[in-house]
Amino acid sequence: MPDKRVRVRFAPSPTGGLHLGGVRTALFNYLFAKKHNGDFVLRIEDTDQNRYVEGAEAYIIECLNWCGITPDESPVTPGQYAPYRQSERKELYRQYAEKLVMEGHAYYAFDTSEELERNRKEIPNFQYGQAYRDTLRNSISLPQHEVDMLLASHEPHVIRIKMPTDQTVSFTDMIRGQVSFDTNLVDDKVLLKADGMPTYHLAVVVDDYLMKISHAFRGEEWLPSAPIHILLWEYLGWKADMPQWAHLPLILKPDGHGKLSKRDGARLGFPVYAMEWFDAKTGENTPGFKELGFLPEAFINFLAILGWNDGTEQEIFTLDELVDKFSVERISKAGAKFDFEKAKWVNAEWIKKSDALTLKPIVEKLLTDKGVVIKNNNLLLKVIDMVKDRCVLTGDFDQQAAYFFETPKEYDLSAVQPKWNDAKTDFFNALIVKYAAPHVWKAEELENTFKALAEEHGLKPGDVMLPFRIMLVGGKFGPHVFDIAEVLNWDETIYRIERALAVFNGH
Repeated sequence: MPDKRVRVRFAPSPTGGLHLGGVRTALFNYLFAKKHNGDFVLRIEDTDQNRYVEGAEAYIIECLNWCGITPDESPVTPGQYAPYRQSERKELYRQYAEKLVMEGHAYYAFDTSEELERNRKEIPNFQYGQAYRDTLRNSISLPQHEVDMLLASHEPHVIRIKMPTDQTVSFTDMIRGQVSFDTNLVDDKVLLKADGMPTYHLAVVVDDYLMKISHAFRGEEWLPSAPIHILLWEYLGWKADMPQWAHLPLILKPDGHGKLSKRDGARLGFPVYAMEWFDAKTGENTPGFKELGFLPEAFINFLAILGWNDGTEQEIFTLDELVDKFSVERISKAGAKFDFEKAKWVNAEWIKKSDALTLKPIVEKLLTDKGVVIKNNNLLLKVIDMVKDRCVLTGDFDQQAAYFFETPKEYDLSAVQPKWNDAKTDFFNALIVKYAAPHVWKAEELENTFKALAEEHGLKPGDVMLPFRIMLVGGKFGPHVFDIAEVLNWDETIYRIERALAVFNGH
């Protein structure tokens, strides 16, 4: 580990919902920073104003806060390296682009978009680079006086990096090891656009240098851009300060073929965003893991094990455990298949291990939003502990808990009526009398009474257990039925038996 302070950054573009791949990148940045007592920085890369979406920045910050990986520095909590929006740093970039031109590492290009489009149509696999740059309208091909005249007349132009010929650019990736590129295969990327905004290539290098970023974690889709960035670090004289790179593997479709997309989620029925995203431009509302019923701890846990493991069989981790155990060496080089069933399993495990007080605000809101009246907080806590092991998503608490607070409005009659008869009606009428008599109202006593009475009536307990459950909860779900009866108390239990009997007998 180098002596200089660890500083990492998550640098999303505010163009829409936050894909789970982006959250995982943020998470790995966060874990690495906290593991080494460093700083986790959020930088908004909004240089592409055509793709900027109103509200996206606030949404990104809200997502990170929900996940529990709040940045140390960001546009809303600025530190000494502010501002943290690239659009507010616009004036910084031109000086570095001009420096590159002066030193022969970049050049002015005056080609219009129409001219470039024509070249793309006429020349197969056209790239603006060493093969064609001498034939195009730029400060390499044009006489100096013409270039000066075009600049003086404010002719629209961009600044492009001048990729060298016949060189190999190499670097050591923290995940992939030694990586090399042939500069002949890389085109002359635009560094500064005609509107004065930098492209990602220039801005990321300048900002990482000025913000003293020590390690750069980003998706492997940026790997082809690495030679440009490495050359810029060198050309600007900053190579000694260049961060260590780690290009994270992709999150793949469930079948392993290609990068997971929003379209895949819509097609296969699962979210790919952390939280619900409403696009004001299109009016489209895309749900996220939060709205589906995932706990943030579970979402983060699942993302961490999507392409990383600690070398053991452990799969359920708190955030503190992840920080403690995280190491770049344990990140897989291969893409990780997205497995929604595994995600749900992790969430179920987190619901089980969460205490009732932690779950209470979520369950209380869920039930009250459905019109359920909760008058007893202690009862709610007890119910949560009783049913949480049966919940995969937080929304499952609706079915699993609501009947403790309100009498069922409907019954699963299909599970009762085919085998319903007068003998069972007689049994439950007798059970009402037994349960109404003064005695200890505890699950064990209620079960003993129930089974003894069934034997007296010539019935197997199993024949009347399911109807009893449906009387109390409305369906074939819930914890041990006598535990439910104990919580409901004697008057409510008897009321529910009487009410259900009338329905079962068609009255």
